[in-house]
Amino acid sequence: MTIDPARLSEIVKTLASDEFAGRAPGGPGEARTVEYLIRQFKEAGLEPAGEKGGWTQKVPLVRFQTQEDATVNLFAGGQDTPLHQGQEVVVNTLRPVSRVKIDKAPLVFVGYGVSAPERGWDDFKGVELRGKIAVFLINDPDFEAREGEPVHGRFGGRAATYYARWTYKYEEAARRGALGALIIHETPGAGYGWSTVQAGHGETYDIVRAQPAREKVLMQGWLHRDAATALFTRAGLDLEQLENEARTAGFKPVPLEGAHLSTDYRVTHARADSHNVLGKLPGKQRPREAIMYGAHWDAYGTGPADASGDTVRHGAVDDAIGLAGMIEIARVFQREPRPARTVLFAAWTAEERGLLGSEYYAAHPLQPLATLAANLTMDVLQTAGPARDVVLVGHGQNELEDDLARAAAKQGRTVTPDAKPERGLFYRADHFSLARRGVPVLLLMGLGGGHDLVDGGREAGDKWVADYTARCYHQPCDAWSASWDLRGAAQDVHLLHDIGRELATSTRWPQWKPGSEFKSIRDRSASARR
Repeated sequence: MTIDPARLSEIVKTLASDEFAGRAPGGPGEARTVEYLIRQFKEAGLEPAGEKGGWTQKVPLVRFQTQEDATVNLFAGGQDTPLHQGQEVVVNTLRPVSRVKIDKAPLVFVGYGVSAPERGWDDFKGVELRGKIAVFLINDPDFEAREGEPVHGRFGGRAATYYARWTYKYEEAARRGALGALIIHETPGAGYGWSTVQAGHGETYDIVRAQPAREKVLMQGWLHRDAATALFTRAGLDLEQLENEARTAGFKPVPLEGAHLSTDYRVTHARADSHNVLGKLPGKQRPREAIMYGAHWDAYGTGPADASGDTVRHGAVDDAIGLAGMIEIARVFQREPRPARTVLFAAWTAEERGLLGSEYYAAHPLQPLATLAANLTMDVLQTAGPARDVVLVGHGQNELEDDLARAAAKQGRTVTPDAKPERGLFYRADHFSLARRGVPVLLLMGLGGGHDLVDGGREAGDKWVADYTARCYHQPCDAWSASWDLRGAAQDVHLLHDIGRELATSTRWPQWKPGSEFKSIRDRSASARR
């Protein structure tokens, strides 16, 4: 049974309409979005998989707003230098406090801030960070490594690992008791320019946490490269030389002698609850074992008008089309013999706010994660027609990519790895919340590189990606269009159906590949799968 492009289009047309107001979590479109998804799940024959026998899981969110007049001062070399919020520095907090006041906290440069036992790497060497500000380089030690350097290839070359992500660095700083964390921004390593760092205008979100003071540093943020260079120079250090040293396993943290940081800024925070929508087809023989399909329902709501006067950020490609694919997979499953394992369908909230809906589920699962065989996620599918290949994000992570290659071959297609793995797309979609708990995952994301389109080849595929990201990504023009050709998207949706179907009817447990940073996590729960 095939996936119908016309049905995909109709679902996207509805979800991306003005009626849904850009689907912002907690916004005016949430209730309508949740209601629509529940209706679609019911019509597809699913049963509720949410809390208390219902269709939803409440996701308690906190919205933070840092005042724009934040005071940040760096003292080094006998000189006190004020840093301007949004220009030389961007700071915030994810603790529910009303004020962040830090008085003369020492600074410690921790290199890339990576602790990776499976790769024989530890940047911290037992350094004491309590009461201090940890200063990090962005990305991982392999990103700028030259051929011949011992670290070259140790972290997969320029392909980003989880250790490359800013989220990991803040988490590691908190685990080690740091008061705060600053990441030195560089566009190549971050994958985006300083303008993206500025774009939040002080607004951040997080899930409600039981112990935020243990899980989050008091102050986190980004330091502009120019400001960092000046700071290190005044502290008698050469930042470029330290970057070279940080690419060696023998690197040890370097205190910035005589330097300290002070901050004083106010923060408002308010509860803003949202909801995941969850459905299931219970397994016939082994319902405690499951596979999961996922896509996020949220977009960016409304904002300033574009040139056409449109204020709604419709989120058609990102990610109404993923929701449409998931709904259609559910319909196909319902018409087939019931599989042995349970099949879960998750529509996540707050992906655009930091993968928060999926993160909350992963921290409070309604199905045991140890017996979740796989998570299959769709986040952005291309709209330019049939393709000779499928683009894989996260090459080399786990055996699901081998399943993808087999399923694609049955369609007469091949698998093309992500064209720019240094952007770290594998760590920037909802499947990652499950991956970091050890669940094998597979992501289809049209931003991973241009497909080899039947009409126009790779050049046409690259043009689609470039046009979409430059003009419409997170903008009002990410809207449904009658001119779309969704046959290629339907191909990709069909692939995930076939992979999920095979897993749901088998006893197989896909494995992480040697060297994956998630393999050891999964291995710890092996007894639950025997």
